Amino acid sequence: MSRRRRSVMSEELKYELAKDLGFYDTVQQEGWGGIKAKDAGNMVKRAIQLAEQAAAKSNRP
Repeated sequence: MSRRRRSVMSEELKYELAKDLGFYDTVQQEGWGGIKAKDAGNMVKRAIQLAEQAAAKSNRP
């Protein structure tokens, strides 16, 4: 029996990151399973960077 994971990132954010990182066409043609592990890692890394930037902005006086 497999459990379905809840996504931490919204679909909208994932698509935006895919566009920014240049593999949106692959996602459109093959789905998320069609991207390379390196691309998935870069997507997570970029999402973390954006979250850190947002946190830094919200902590400014």
